Amino acid sequence: MIKDWAAERDFVLRSAQENDVKFIRLWFTDILGYLKGFAITVEDLQDAMEQGVGFDGASVEGFARINESDMRAFPDPTTFTLLPWRPRQNAVARMFCDIRTPNGDPFAGDPRFVLKRNLERLAGMGYTYYVGPELEFFFLKDADTPEPLDRGGYFDQLSSQPAADLRRDIVLNLADMGIPVKYSHHEAAHSQHEIDLQYTDALTMADTVMTAKLVIKELAQIKGVYATFMPKPMSHLNGSGMHTHQSLFQGDTNAFHDSDDEHHLSIVGKRFIAGLLRHAPEITLVTNQWVNSYKRLVPGYEAPTYISWAHVNRSDLIRVPAYKPGHDSSVRIEYRAPDPACNSYLAFSAMLAAGLKGIEEEYPVPPPVEGNVFAMSIEERESRGIKTLPGSLGEAIGLAEESALLREALGDYTFNSFIKNKKIEWEEYRAVVTDYEVSRYLPML
Repeated sequence: MIKDWAAERDFVLRSAQENDVKFIRLWFTDILGYLKGFAITVEDLQDAMEQGVGFDGASVEGFARINESDMRAFPDPTTFTLLPWRPRQNAVARMFCDIRTPNGDPFAGDPRFVLKRNLERLAGMGYTYYVGPELEFFFLKDADTPEPLDRGGYFDQLSSQPAADLRRDIVLNLADMGIPVKYSHHEAAHSQHEIDLQYTDALTMADTVMTAKLVIKELAQIKGVYATFMPKPMSHLNGSGMHTHQSLFQGDTNAFHDSDDEHHLSIVGKRFIAGLLRHAPEITLVTNQWVNSYKRLVPGYEAPTYISWAHVNRSDLIRVPAYKPGHDSSVRIEYRAPDPACNSYLAFSAMLAAGLKGIEEEYPVPPPVEGNVFAMSIEERESRGIKTLPGSLGEAIGLAEESALLREALGDYTFNSFIKNKKIEWEEYRAVVTDYEVSRYLPML
């Protein structure tokens, strides 16, 4: 392992020299999923990888405990890549960091460490967790008002619109960074777009999601427009989700595949679904962490609100895409609740924990719901045992706060810090008098 790390370090140093790299941006996330970072020069790169770089953790959300304010960021050499939109002369690269305490221990509030810890537990069971998110977002004229750039809809080809070229540039820049994009297209709402990232292991993907979001925002800014991952920027249009395809592998074998099953879905896959269904209410705070997230999770806008699963059906919380003959590795489930404003490290951790609990406890999977859940009456949904996701941030906090599963998945430090922050956000929101209230009530009360 040490030998491998030394080889990776030497490769990074050699690559930096060969590509005329002058600056390296060191990236990490806070508990809320905001990308943080600072830059070092190439002369300090080797020392940074070997000794870490000190910084004041008290200024980072969720890192602030007075007796632990001094932190060290250790760049992960496997994450070294150039930023292709920056000049090639005196080039700029980025590396994701693992955060450690002054005594060298992993920092419990580092979301990347949280995910690593869950994946290590999974590896002990003989599995690897693969995910493939669909990132939806809006291009707007600026950050002040949610004014769309176009009036397009699902799969529309708008060659005359600047968004088409911008989306192409995003895909090309991601490819230059070693991040393959499977699909890109216009989504259902005006000025809404989607980029589907190529399936890979969860840690790589969590880093990739953070990278993709920055690339999208950076290139949009260069073009003079604004990109937002706000879940619901316009009340009359669909919101943005981050549908997450996921499966477990044992070596090269897809543990979700069973050739003898009618839908080619194994008992492991079914129990994983059962775990997600049972624990969906309590993990929603992590997959949908903002007040605005719950403006998306309402009926009528294609976002899931009811806890059910089905083959192919897109009205359910969990969808099992149709099996392609000869493509055993492609058998997967799609969890449709998350939005792109979540912390990808924590969201993957929470979904994995829920699915694993279903496997470990051998949860029975309920019957699939192939009909349109939105069109069912309340009585029909109740007769089928179909429950709902939390309807507000406040409700989600209450469910998460009592969740032993979520506490275990995040660890005490991150769990407590996350809950504390969300409670503050909810109380602030409750105290705000909105434009809706003024326009509706002031003239009549």
